[in-house]
Amino acid sequence: MLQYYQEAVFEGEFDPLAITAQLVGSGLLGEYVVYERQSCWHVAGNPVAEIRVDDRRVHTLLAGGGSTEDWSGRPWRQVERALGRIPVADWRAYGWACFELASRPGSGSSSGSSSGSSSGSAEPLAHLFVPGVEFDVRADRVRVRALEGSDLDAARKLLTEPAQAPAPACAPLDVRQADTAYQAGVAHAVAEIGRGRLEKVILSRPVPVPFPVDLTASYLEGRRHNTPARSFLLDLGGWQAAGFSPETVVEVDAAGTASTQPLAGTRALTGDPDTDETLCAELFRDPKEVFEHASSVRLAVTELESVGEPGTCRVSEFMAVRRRGSVQHLASRVATTLADGRTAWDALGAVFPPVTASGIPKAAAYRLIEELEEQPRGLYSGAVLMAAADGSLDAALVLRAVYQRDGRAWLRAGAGVVSTSRPAREYEETCEKLASVAPYLVPAARHDHEKG
Repeated sequence: MLQYYQEAVFEGEFDPLAITAQLVGSGLLGEYVVYERQSCWHVAGNPVAEIRVDDRRVHTLLAGGGSTEDWSGRPWRQVERALGRIPVADWRAYGWACFELASRPGSGSSSGSSSGSSSGSAEPLAHLFVPGVEFDVRADRVRVRALEGSDLDAARKLLTEPAQAPAPACAPLDVRQADTAYQAGVAHAVAEIGRGRLEKVILSRPVPVPFPVDLTASYLEGRRHNTPARSFLLDLGGWQAAGFSPETVVEVDAAGTASTQPLAGTRALTGDPDTDETLCAELFRDPKEVFEHASSVRLAVTELESVGEPGTCRVSEFMAVRRRGSVQHLASRVATTLADGRTAWDALGAVFPPVTASGIPKAAAYRLIEELEEQPRGLYSGAVLMAAADGSLDAALVLRAVYQRDGRAWLRAGAGVVSTSRPAREYEETCEKLASVAPYLVPAARHDHEKG
């Protein structure tokens, strides 16, 4: 039986961050995803249907049962079909995808026959859900959608209570730790590029956080000090994360226009206008940064052309500058009109993970990343996304984030390595990017003690 959302709209003056914190802390949501785009915070929880992707299969979980479908190559068409079978009208789906969904060796190598394939990895590489309750939070109104009347009543009651964003004490993290291995990895990558193995690779390094993190409080503090393209806060499928994405992986509207936003080329933001303008001018004069950016745009064009109507792919913006928290980037936008028979999920598959988080060519970059990075990336350089029944999809690149899983917390940042890269400079770039998050971490124990 098809289910329908009940809706209510509350108008007034709201602090979206305070409302978001109130909703996340209310207990109404269970597992949840918060996804901010275009001055609206989408807060979704209480899953009524879930889709989990491992390295061989797409699993759909519903209250009345579920189904499993093998995948090879890319899983997005199977995900799309699974969402189409969920008996909820006008659904939206929220979730995440790990970097290894595309990069894991052998991933998706099953034949497509469920009778003879093994069960594959039990570790999910992507996890999406359709919410039972959902909020669109703006400064002048809050829209609520709920499948159950009791959830709608609970939301009404909650939104009549005063909401105030907490301001707990942060514990800034020192990210300039001795990491000779990272610089050695950059030097090795430069040598491999010189041998013709590849053109570009993004190498990253993790920085452990030595205390449990209050993700909600850290998100609030970090969002106040960042200017992201998208932001997110989530607790889903064993992953907790809060981040301030500088760019989108792909944006697709209901009419079939798809775009991606490669950012490559970086300088710090110091807060001093004269210094920041000087550093910005350096971006345009630095051959390494310009080459890195232009090569990323070139690949983005090729990828979107593979799913677009011939002749419609275009670079709608080239080498603008975007200020994102502690850094400034060269930014471009590539767009196309999807070809007949192509959907938003094809566009996501064409560009995921984006060139600005992987390399050129991607297959060679994946292999070098696996050689040089000791730990799997997981959510880092993956995506947090929302999609809708009208065919639209919006996916943020997971960067500038704090991660928490299995009792550990950490940050991670990378830099684009090309033939002219210098190890010390690429290490410095990771420090500049980590500064978007590291100063705003709130220890969970301290915050809990203050509340009690």
